[in-house]
Amino acid sequence: MPGTEMSWRSSFRCPRLRHVFVKPASRELSYTGLPITRCVHDNHHCSANPCFLAVVTECAGGGSFLVLPIHHTGRVDPQHPRVCGHSGRVLDVRWNPFDDHCIASCSEDFTVKIWDIPVCGVQQNLTKARKTLIGHSRRVGLIEWHPTAENLLLSSAYDYKVLLWDVSQAGAVIRLPVRVVLMPVLHRYPSEALLLSVSFNSDGSRLAVSSKDRRVRVLDPRTGKILQVSRNKSHRASKVLYLRGLKMLLSTGSSPWNHRQIVLWDPDDLSQPLYEEDLDGSAGVLFPFYDPDTHMLYLAGKGDGNIRFYELSAEKPFISFLSEFRSLLPHKGLGVMPKRGLDVSLCEVFRFYRLIAVKDLVEPLSLIVPRKQSGVFHEDLYPMTAGNQAAMTAQEWLSGIDRGPVLMSLKPATRVANPYPETPAEKGVARQLSSLRFQTGPDVGPRTGTHLDLKEEAFLQEQLAYQDAKYPRDLSDLSGWQPDETQIPLWMYCCTPHCLEPAERPPPTTESEARMNQIHQRTSTFPSQSPEPFCSCFQLLQTFYRQQDEIRGLRDGVDQRDVRIAELELEIRNTRNNMRATF
Repeated sequence: MPGTEMSWRSSFRCPRLRHVFVKPASRELSYTGLPITRCVHDNHHCSANPCFLAVVTECAGGGSFLVLPIHHTGRVDPQHPRVCGHSGRVLDVRWNPFDDHCIASCSEDFTVKIWDIPVCGVQQNLTKARKTLIGHSRRVGLIEWHPTAENLLLSSAYDYKVLLWDVSQAGAVIRLPVRVVLMPVLHRYPSEALLLSVSFNSDGSRLAVSSKDRRVRVLDPRTGKILQVSRNKSHRASKVLYLRGLKMLLSTGSSPWNHRQIVLWDPDDLSQPLYEEDLDGSAGVLFPFYDPDTHMLYLAGKGDGNIRFYELSAEKPFISFLSEFRSLLPHKGLGVMPKRGLDVSLCEVFRFYRLIAVKDLVEPLSLIVPRKQSGVFHEDLYPMTAGNQAAMTAQEWLSGIDRGPVLMSLKPATRVANPYPETPAEKGVARQLSSLRFQTGPDVGPRTGTHLDLKEEAFLQEQLAYQDAKYPRDLSDLSGWQPDETQIPLWMYCCTPHCLEPAERPPPTTESEARMNQIHQRTSTFPSQSPEPFCSCFQLLQTFYRQQDEIRGLRDGVDQRDVRIAELELEIRNTRNNMRATF
């Protein structure tokens, strides 16, 4: 009737990003030849940031992982240097969200180590860590950085202890954590103390965990007090994740009928779930990934070849299925690129790094939202997001201060001021980086051997000053320690602004090394008016490595030819025997 209003409201909601699609990287833009770890621990074994990609590798007699520059695609040299300071198998790696050159690793040797990765990447095996955290008595299975406070790292081990570390403390070895979140009481080891996953909320004031008893808990990370416990017997949780921006928790696990399912919770009331959905009957652990900027959820099972995409909302029906990526190759783990490392000109909203162990392959997957205008920044796809600046120091957070993340804009050539006062470490780093950029810039005057030596020495001094400014330490405990474990000759770099990149692989240990050293000595002895000799050295190295790859490919072809000849000879011999038996 006219004049009456419709009170009915449809529960159907059209997803905003329903046309998102996946663009797998080509073979040339993937990472091949990586001996991915065969560890069965339920971790991703991979971590990425805009500068580097870290992958846990298989090795004998200890644990190691590879750190590759993000642009170092293609086939990886089997002799590529590794980070190999652990005496046991490495179980997980995590990049520091506020320092792209700092990474943490946990291992079966009961320790957690903090590593400094040089700006040029790992050029030789890295064996000495900047910090070694010794507080667990069994293997350490989980590590997680605090989302807003710098230098705070949480670790969980199979000794039923959950510890919080301040890695900025003085000394190369830290034995006492700043907080004990959980630990056994009177030598009792309850199943709720053995954690399977951890997740901080947006400001780090709450910690959601899933335990061996398959329940979800919300803790106060400062005191370890348990605030909420799920009591729903129809869901056995394995992984838990804070949905930042929606004020909800998401857990993945299994039902009593062994069906994989996802469940949404209210973090203030875990008595009953808000939403529950069964997915399939597979047995692999289901890993959730969430993008708070687009409210998109990604589900990927360990050992599966598919990734499901959903869009979440704060209102019912809460979750909407978008699409699914399918592949015949199963993935062992998945690394995620932070939002500040995505290509905004291609409308890329998420990027995975799939670890395919059966092929020794790491395959990047880009999720792209199609738009009519390409190369234009879209405000609706890239709102203000969490940046790489810490909101506070570790001591401020430990004293009870809570702050949200420092936001940044992904629009090119846009800088947003930090609303919080800068920490002393950030001021020192900014000062050291500015001087470092000045030192690595092009020279106007002529290049002489004396000037080259002075510049190389100044470059190394700036590297040391950068490490000392950002990580104050007791020098008496670090005698003989070097920040990057290697001193790269300056001739390994091009000296023009447009090609200031390190060599992709370390120099060969053959006669060519002596030949290149002779070239370096000649260029440093005789004055030169231009950087062409240095660029020619870099080009010679690149040509040498290209020829190495060609020779390796030709040898593989010869080997395949010999195998094929042997197979044909065997077939001829069998055919002759069959003919003789017939006649």
